[in-house]
Amino acid sequence: MAQKPSIPKGTRDFSPAEMGRRNYIFDTIRQVFKLHGYRPIETPAMENLSTLMGKYGEEGDKLLFRILNSGEYLRGVDHSLVENEDYPRLTSKICEKGLRYDLTVPFARFVVQHRNELQFPFKRYQIQPVWRADRPQKGRYREFYQCDADVVGSDSLLNEIELLQMIDEVFRRLGINITIKLNNRKVLAGIAELIGEPDKLIDITVAIDKIDKIGIDNVNSELRERGLSDEAVNRLQPILQISGTVKERLETLRKLLEENPTGTKGVEELTTVINGVEAIGLDAELDLDVSLARGLNYYTGTIIEVKARDVAIGSITGGGRYDNLTGIFGMPGISGVGISFGADRIYDVLNTLNLYPDETQTGTRIMFVNFGHSESIASLKMIKDLRSAGISAEIYPEPAKMKKQMGYADALHIPFVAIIGENEMKNGTVTLKDMTTGEQQQLTVDSLIEAIGK
Repeated sequence: MAQKPSIPKGTRDFSPAEMGRRNYIFDTIRQVFKLHGYRPIETPAMENLSTLMGKYGEEGDKLLFRILNSGEYLRGVDHSLVENEDYPRLTSKICEKGLRYDLTVPFARFVVQHRNELQFPFKRYQIQPVWRADRPQKGRYREFYQCDADVVGSDSLLNEIELLQMIDEVFRRLGINITIKLNNRKVLAGIAELIGEPDKLIDITVAIDKIDKIGIDNVNSELRERGLSDEAVNRLQPILQISGTVKERLETLRKLLEENPTGTKGVEELTTVINGVEAIGLDAELDLDVSLARGLNYYTGTIIEVKARDVAIGSITGGGRYDNLTGIFGMPGISGVGISFGADRIYDVLNTLNLYPDETQTGTRIMFVNFGHSESIASLKMIKDLRSAGISAEIYPEPAKMKKQMGYADALHIPFVAIIGENEMKNGTVTLKDMTTGEQQQLTVDSLIEAIGK
């Protein structure tokens, strides 16, 4: 017996019903992006490893999917690398490409490569899959979609304020209650200087970003393992446990960092962004989280993370400002800021809360019953008119028993069924059945279009 086929762990198939729901998410996000003047681009699924490596920190580099070179990829390779199990050097020799880890670094590469064709500030959105060699678990996949919006070529904090508005609007339309967490990389740098460990900024951010997952005690242990002194870890504790309202926490941070220019600048930027969105008004809950780092080395200013309030799941949106990313590709001095919606986690949240509108369940509004050749031709003529009016319609392909045809329509949640028999053909009408109420009525094609259109 042939082995049952399967797919790699951390990936998923999606049925037509599931794709209807996913497209509802993509369409909602895309509409909000376009509403704010962002324009679409696409980049290849694979990038040169030289583009990807070193942009996501040590842990991120480990999660890159590498692609073996084509052909005889071991030709010319020093076989002692295999014998000595020197896999990092071996991998660099036999893999020149990798699957993209996110959409931000490829976007930075795109900006540098096409800089003479772009008008700055450049606002783009991108909805494509990304891949991470992570351990699959609930809400964490190896292949998943990101929906990104970025603006480069502007230092203005108005961009952060607008991006937070976009986050708020997307989740308002989807009906998900969220908390938007904010921090600033300059605040984290100031804190590292304040506790006497400025050279350990990366170690500090990687560790404290895990507080929600592993708890403060385990974070402290990791900080010590990463070389921080007991004194530095102890000085960090009251900072990580700042409490009060957002304004009170801002004021506490301001006082703690008032002698530190970098930290003070970060607090000023946070204050400007928070005051801006509060003046405009948000449906979302806004929170200041000093432990928020997101573990990505390229952030230099505002850091954004979004959590669903009614479902226990990881971050469903994140982002921040990066001043140096394009400089890595030879184009310094270009600041950018962006956000990324995790479509797969949003999908899981909407499934858990059952927040999908009814129209996501089917692509067909009306199905015509098939009674035979003459009736099916008459039905196809009417279907053509319906489709011209923008109404999705289909006919059952065979003249099967009525019960089977109606069962098909019911299983696919098709809201209306149309019947054209001898009498309808003679009168130029159609009998329309509402599958929800069971009501039937005879209509002309114009009346049918009007009824279904509503």
